[in-house]
Amino acid sequence: MDLQRRIARILGPVIVAVALSEAANMDIFAEQTAPVVYLNGAVLFTAGVAILQAHAAWRRDWTVLITLAGWVLAAAGLYRLIWPRAVQATEGPATTAALLLLAAAGAYLCWRGYRR
Repeated sequence: MDLQRRIARILGPVIVAVALSEAANMDIFAEQTAPVVYLNGAVLFTAGVAILQAHAAWRRDWTVLITLAGWVLAAAGLYRLIWPRAVQATEGPATTAALLLLAAAGAYLCWRGYRR
């Protein structure tokens, strides 16, 4: 199995689970403390850099989602590391749309990773 499919098999389900669980629990984000946001940033940044180390290819096919995911994770993690006291997410149509887009991208990565 190629590297892109292996990453998609991990990244797809994780993105779907995170998007759906964040959508279901938006109220808890208003209560987060700066140290928790900072720790989350460290995890996101590490995951993003790890993905980019394994796959940083800008191709005109589905594998570009893996590269984009790596950059988004690294950027989101860096944002949370630098500004842990900033507002991270608020309920609203933009957040809902972003989470739906993430869930769809994760589902697509699942499909690409697990299909025969």
